[in-house]
Amino acid sequence: MCQHQPPCPSSAATDREAAHPVAHHPEQGWSLLCNGVLLFEDTGELLPDGQVIAPARCRAKAAA
Repeated sequence: MCQHQPPCPSSAATDREAAHPVAHHPEQGWSLLCNGVLLFEDTGELLPDGQVIAPARCRAKAAA
């Protein structure tokens, strides 16, 4: 998907949020990254394969 040089991290990479945004809708609370990840303002993510990544604050509560 990514045409940037050097290429952005893939959606499977741990640093996937570092990919360039291709669509940004702050009024709706989300951004689409060039690796296909939907990044939500609450830090939740939806990966291209349909996997849901919970917001960071939810992961912190679960670990406590």
